[in-house]
Amino acid sequence: MALDETDRRILKVLQDRGRISNADLSEEVNLSQSACHRRVQRLENEDYIRKYVALLDARKLQVPTTVFVEITLSGQADEVLDAFERGVALIPDVLECHLMAGTADYILKVVAENTEDFARIHRQYLARLPGVAQMQSSFALRTVFKTTALPV
Repeated sequence: MALDETDRRILKVLQDRGRISNADLSEEVNLSQSACHRRVQRLENEDYIRKYVALLDARKLQVPTTVFVEITLSGQADEVLDAFERGVALIPDVLECHLMAGTADYILKVVAENTEDFARIHRQYLARLPGVAQMQSSFALRTVFKTTALPV
């Protein structure tokens, strides 16, 4: 089902304040509480809203270092890609993994305490992933901006 402007307003508010009460949400988007609740349920049932999460502070959790790792595999066969993807999904320090077009096959977003911790992650996990032929790591010096909000 297509999204109307009210659905989009609901999604914008929920992306910013996922714990907002239905009463406050309905007031903000100018709907009755019951109509608002039905719309949110429909958006959840149709997977526009996949889940609700808490965004944590990486510094307070002592993983302030972000590293982007470009990985080139030894081949492109489905078995190689599948084995790599199964392995990388098990690494707790990897926040994102994207199959790429271009020079690298995958790019990973990894968090670490510092460079020494990343060296441990590299040795313990990344270097042991199946099918890896080459890796290139780039350390983020500063996050200019960061959002999880999708344009709606």
